[in-house]
Amino acid sequence: MHFASLFAVLLVTWVLLSGQMTWLHLGSGVVACILITWFAVRAGMAGRAPMPFRAAATLLRYWPWLLYKILVANLDVAYRVWHPRMPIAPRLLTVPLRTRTDVGTTTYANSITLTPGTVTVSVAKRSLLVHALTEDGARELLDGEMQLRVKALERAP
Repeated sequence: MHFASLFAVLLVTWVLLSGQMTWLHLGSGVVACILITWFAVRAGMAGRAPMPFRAAATLLRYWPWLLYKILVANLDVAYRVWHPRMPIAPRLLTVPLRTRTDVGTTTYANSITLTPGTVTVSVAKRSLLVHALTEDGARELLDGEMQLRVKALERAP
C-alpha cells in the first residue's frame, strides 16, 4: 500500500509542478516516480513513512500560504528599497527551533530564506541564526506562525 500511495502522490506532484501533458513528459514522470518509489522502499523509508496522502493534503495547505508570504515580502522589500529614506533596520536574530525532525528543520530554514527580507545564516541544534532586513520581519519570525505551520507538516501522518 505504501508503494502505491507514494507513487501516486509523487506522480500527481510531478504533473502539477511541471504543467506538461505530453506523452513523453508523462512517461518520463511515470518512470522517475517508479524509480524514486522503488529506491524509497528498498531504503526502508516507505515502510516507516506515514501514508503520504495526508502529508500531501497538509503540503497543499502550506504551499499557498508560503507563496502568499513570499509575495507580500517581495512587495515590502521592493517598497523599502525604492523608498527615498530606505527604511530598513537589518539585524541578526536567534530564532528558537522547535521542530522535531531534520526535514522539518530544513523546511523551516528554507521557507525563511525563500521569503525576501530574511535569510537563514546558520542552523544550530536548537536554534536558527537569521538575518532580517526589518524589525517587522524579525518580529514575525519570533511570533512563530511559520514554525507552527512547519510543525503541522511534521505531524501530518
